Amino acid sequence: MVSNRLPVSLERTGDDTWRTHPAAGGLVSALDPVMRRRGGVWVGWPGIADETTDTLRDVLDTHHNADSAYRLEPVALTAQDIAGFYEGFSNEVIWPLFHNRFTACRFEPEYWQVYQQVNREFARRINEVARADDFIWVHDYHLVNVADELRALGLYNRSSFFQHIPFPTADIFCNLPWWREIVYALLSYDFIGLQTVTDRVNLLDVLTTLFDHVETTADDDCVDVEIGDAGLEPHQHRLRIGTLPISIDYDHIAELAGSRRTAEYIERFREGWHGRTVMLGVDRLDYTKGLPEKLEAFREALTRYPELRTRISLQQHVIPSRQQVPQYAEQKEQIERLVGEINGEFTESGWVPIHYIFHSMEPAELMAHYQVADIALVTPLKDGMNLVAKEYCAATRDNNGVLILSEFAGAAAELGDHALLVNPHDVIATAERIHEAYYMDRAERQSRMQAMREIIQAHNAFDWVEDFLRAAGANSTNLQKQ
Repeated sequence: MVSNRLPVSLERTGDDTWRTHPAAGGLVSALDPVMRRRGGVWVGWPGIADETTDTLRDVLDTHHNADSAYRLEPVALTAQDIAGFYEGFSNEVIWPLFHNRFTACRFEPEYWQVYQQVNREFARRINEVARADDFIWVHDYHLVNVADELRALGLYNRSSFFQHIPFPTADIFCNLPWWREIVYALLSYDFIGLQTVTDRVNLLDVLTTLFDHVETTADDDCVDVEIGDAGLEPHQHRLRIGTLPISIDYDHIAELAGSRRTAEYIERFREGWHGRTVMLGVDRLDYTKGLPEKLEAFREALTRYPELRTRISLQQHVIPSRQQVPQYAEQKEQIERLVGEINGEFTESGWVPIHYIFHSMEPAELMAHYQVADIALVTPLKDGMNLVAKEYCAATRDNNGVLILSEFAGAAAELGDHALLVNPHDVIATAERIHEAYYMDRAERQSRMQAMREIIQAHNAFDWVEDFLRAAGANSTNLQKQ
């Protein structure tokens, strides 16, 4: 397993003392339980700069590897690496471009140079620890070049790539000055997994934009691609692309939702709402999450439907993220200004319309908020999947909840028949959906929620992994490509 971040972060607390923290994020949430069940090696950066590989390996051996079902292998990065690779190319080029925010991109040539350098370093570490028959699974947009770098090192293990974020249309993607290099790097993978059919179609469009001879053969959720153009390396002519939406560890979420620790939080939270309807938002600080649009939609709902005032409150949790990036700091200021405006406009004695909290949460606290909420408002402008939507459903054990979901979240392809879908740019229509959710009768709420829970339970994180490995041919004999 290869990802930008390991599932634990390291912190130096003294000359010879260290502390570990669980890493946050949807990727870790989905993959950690799988690795605990299957075993293997996970290669990634442990969240601390300017330490040697030997030091990081010794710390991980002591604090994780000694009693874990799988092994962590660190990639050592400098502060300069992180600035150019992660904060630069990954977050100021690929992230906004792939989320249709072309105007937010900073196409700095230095970012591209550092991105290639760091991908090369990841490949070196994989080459050091991989055995001849290992299957290599690389995750997400930070590490597109890894397979190409592995080929350059002479490592021809079967390798696959899964992209957790959307894949853009060809006209957006080709604005990237290095789009051709990215495509050639992707062709070094044997298999590429994407979240939705739309993502797969977009990638195929990019391939047909670059190459004259592209033939495809569809097979269930996968497409076999053969490129006939001259000039490609032998291993770049054939590729398999699959639609494999990621999921969650349903049983773990359900168990945590029913824990004593969660029950203590639930009791405390319910006392504070005095029987009012609670609409919940849980979003990482990011301009792709549609937070200003969500707040404007709630303002519109309170304006159009005055009877909702004092009866419903929006509890909006924003998880800190990338605050050193100027656009994220600006987004936080905009959100807090809107919260102040709306609360100033509508607050009445004993009732505040928006309860805004900027913080991180422990899992039991999050599960409690899911269960106290009558409505979840999940309205990203663009999202690869959005696991919050699935976690909310899995945690709603009494089935008595309504999910309002953006049609631009990958989860809409699976849950859209039972969630209330919205276009988050349309604040009036979203306000109408809030009104509909508030007045939905219990029988319909439970019917819709039960259906979504069954869908998620029937295809959990472990099923997703098995489907991916099967589609990628990971269980077949490794083929040496010459």
